[in-house]
Amino acid sequence: MNRNLRNAVVAFLAPLPSIVFYLTFLSNYSSSSDSELSSIQSWCLNHPLLLANLLFFLNVNVLFWVIGLLQSSHWMIDVYWTVIPVMLVHYFASHPLSQYNKLRSMIVITLTWIWSIRLTHNYFRRENWEWGAREDWRFNDLRKQYGKHWWWLSFFSVYVSQQIFLIGICLPLYVIHSIDEPLNIWDFISSAICLTGIVMAYFADTQLHEFVTGNQKLKEQGKPKIPNLDSGLWRYSRHPNYLGEQLWWWGLVIFAWNLGQGWTLIGALVNTLCLVYVTILVERRMVKQQYRAEAYRAYQKTTSVWIPWFKSHAAATKDKNT
Repeated sequence: MNRNLRNAVVAFLAPLPSIVFYLTFLSNYSSSSDSELSSIQSWCLNHPLLLANLLFFLNVNVLFWVIGLLQSSHWMIDVYWTVIPVMLVHYFASHPLSQYNKLRSMIVITLTWIWSIRLTHNYFRRENWEWGAREDWRFNDLRKQYGKHWWWLSFFSVYVSQQIFLIGICLPLYVIHSIDEPLNIWDFISSAICLTGIVMAYFADTQLHEFVTGNQKLKEQGKPKIPNLDSGLWRYSRHPNYLGEQLWWWGLVIFAWNLGQGWTLIGALVNTLCLVYVTILVERRMVKQQYRAEAYRAYQKTTSVWIPWFKSHAAATKDKNT
């Protein structure tokens, strides 16, 4: 069995313990009265959010971590970042204690699937349609930085941190399936923001993919690579893909805020702050690459970081002279 097929099989089998456990719980609940439930089943019934965290901890944090150690690569968490929100939204919607407006739920579940398909497609397109071809470059850097201690530090920096992020930013999905209120204008505003974020991220990532692919072809032909992507959405923002992703999560927050649960913004806020840090890391990495350092520094001076805006006067003058 080649590595690509082996990794695909591992990825499909990895979440089965949680799925089987939860489906068994639902089956037992539907065929029993509350008084007939075991203490474990009763706890699962009365603590839906804690159960989601427990299953995440055991199945993702522990099992995925062990698999990562065995394979010497923590690639699988990247794949499941695009899938876990879909699993969570269906979990919240199917839990026996859930109560919600069916149309709102249908809208949010559909949007979550669209978001997931978009991001999953981008992941595999970037990885040349291979499973586990490489792990995130940030994990590689941390592996080099911490050396022999990385095996245990990876449990916290790769997996526990991802639980905090993913459960946190998915809190609006829990709220949406915990409160049954009629739809109003804010639901449609939230939907528009979410959809705008998905579309923006799709076009930004597609433009980036075409740029990277074009540079690879130039390299194969022995020609100099283009140092910087400065067209399409990237002409007006240095990180339009990040902005699109943020619009998606903050759109979900507005759904929850509209239901009186504005506290759920904490997840999106933490995610935004982390993305600010990631943006700094990415830009430091860009200016360390000799062939693009000068061009990227000029790009930083003339182009907005996230919010799309027109080029500065210096850039306009440069374009005119060119």
